[in-house]
Amino acid sequence: MADLVSTPATVPQAYPLLSSIHSPADLKKLNLHELEQVAAECRKKVIELVSQNGGHFGSSLGVVELTVALHYVYNSPTDRIVWDVGHQAYVHKILTGRLAQMDTNRQYHGLAGFPKRSESPHDAFDTGHASTSISAAAGLAAARDLAGRKEKVVAIIGDGSLTGGMAFEAMNHLGDTKSDVLVILNDNQMAISPSTGGLKNYLVNLTLNKTYNRLRKFVWDSISLLHNEIGETAKTAVHRLEDGIKAAFTPGAYFEALGFRYFGPIDGHNIEQLTKALHEMRQLHHPKLLHVITTKGKGFKPAEENQPKWHASAGGFDIETGKNVKAPGKPAKPKYQEVFGEALVELALKDPTITAITAAMPSGTSLDLLQKAIPSRCFDVGIAEQHAVTFAAGLACGGFKPVCAIYSTFLQRGYDQLIHDVALQNLHVVFAIDRAGLVGEDGPTHHGAFDLSFLNAVPHLTIMAPGDEQELRNMLYTALYEIKGPVAIRYPRGSGSGATLHKEFTPIPVGKGRILREGRSVALLGIGTMSQRALETAALLETAGLDPLVCDMRFLKPLDTKMIDMAAERCTHIVTIEENSIIGGFGSSVVNYLHHAHPGVKCVTFGLPDDFVTHGSMDELYREVGLDAGSLSGKILEFYRDRP
Repeated sequence: MADLVSTPATVPQAYPLLSSIHSPADLKKLNLHELEQVAAECRKKVIELVSQNGGHFGSSLGVVELTVALHYVYNSPTDRIVWDVGHQAYVHKILTGRLAQMDTNRQYHGLAGFPKRSESPHDAFDTGHASTSISAAAGLAAARDLAGRKEKVVAIIGDGSLTGGMAFEAMNHLGDTKSDVLVILNDNQMAISPSTGGLKNYLVNLTLNKTYNRLRKFVWDSISLLHNEIGETAKTAVHRLEDGIKAAFTPGAYFEALGFRYFGPIDGHNIEQLTKALHEMRQLHHPKLLHVITTKGKGFKPAEENQPKWHASAGGFDIETGKNVKAPGKPAKPKYQEVFGEALVELALKDPTITAITAAMPSGTSLDLLQKAIPSRCFDVGIAEQHAVTFAAGLACGGFKPVCAIYSTFLQRGYDQLIHDVALQNLHVVFAIDRAGLVGEDGPTHHGAFDLSFLNAVPHLTIMAPGDEQELRNMLYTALYEIKGPVAIRYPRGSGSGATLHKEFTPIPVGKGRILREGRSVALLGIGTMSQRALETAALLETAGLDPLVCDMRFLKPLDTKMIDMAAERCTHIVTIEENSIIGGFGSSVVNYLHHAHPGVKCVTFGLPDDFVTHGSMDELYREVGLDAGSLSGKILEFYRDRP
């Protein structure tokens, strides 16, 4: 079990029925009216929780009734329930014995914001990225079948995750194996922003097809007869009638063609319908898909009216109005993603060859600004990072300048395409890599800990990281106009340092760093925002009698070896600081160069550990991994004094 912070043993009586639910077994003692009350109390708890601590919001509110019905009908943890992404699993956690700990959700040493096997036996699979649930469920079902067990396996997929390639691959495989798996399609027509693409249109048509829905009711009512009231001939006739209706009145009968029995759509907020449907699903021993229609943010008016905004919240809002109630402070510094989005719009308005691609994250990457300004040149391809990268390669081949805006951890999914389809052809694609480094409460599934390392090995790729917001603007301009091949710019989540932003763009000499502080004795080489951390560390070292040189290296590839030569000539000790895995990234490149060019210079590297960093506030995580200024200065002093 996870090392959780201590919490009160009881829950306030604002949740009179919910507080009596300690496991899914307790739900099975309740009647329909009581289940509805449990759902109402769960929704109230989620709203209260996120208003205080922040977290993913709209998705969990949308699956309240579905989650209650699932745990009423199925027998977790014997039956395996797999949540796609997992940001819709707060109610699942509440109903599986973690109600008293929910106030620690996403807090340091508290509950994780996503399902986690080490946290509870009810969490069948660790999740955090989209489109994985059906593949995981297929694997769990295969293990069950091989072992001769009888448990049920359920995958709940929604928030646009069905557009991901893995989901299609898994359904294709399951349809071939004929294994007993239930896929629940939580259809809210949303990813973080509204869903896009042909599949979304297909589902909308399916939902609105009145003829199909009238006939579906007849077939649905017939299914209950299949248990023991009619013979095999009649069963076959009903199945054929059902298949004929689907083929005639649905646009393509897509799921049936893949080998799934399709049922739905049904109201995902009606517990009576849901429990009846799920009871029927338990009796069918082959792949089936239950299509439920839900509203993201259900039960909280601001979230229903502005679903993209309320996908997640930082907390600190009034439960009645949704308005922020945090104490006013200094004006917020602009976020890196906003600086990027605004700069891209400025450049694209002047250059008709600039295009942009996002994988279902227009608001998360601030490409919604370009989407609004020049919609014809901004492409949301859905949760399909592999396609996004190769699509960008095609745009580059066609004479355009594509900017692929993507989170660091999401780019991991498109790594093969980055190598094979972009770098191998030396195409001019710009990767704007958001959420690089630690991301705080979202934890290890979302920390951008590896991009410098996995990009470092790719030929032809220029890799840079801005030290502040103005550097980001200039790097975007440099990437578009000063470099011919593929380029990666990585920048962190959250607000910048407050650097002055200039309207003009200034190109940066490719492969050249900058000196932030003159000094001798020890050189601190930072990359990205860790160059600012190096300055903070230098101030502490100065009080201890050292005179540090501080360099913002800016580029990993090409590496500024002349800057390293200068540092090696002035200083006896060199320190590298990066917010990336200590293996294979910036520090590794510097050490490799020094080994050949300056073997007498002592060097130590600081970065993220060879492990998965937990969730918590940024300050807590920096202290844990030793990348706060206090920890760094202490270790550097020890390094300098122990190795004169």
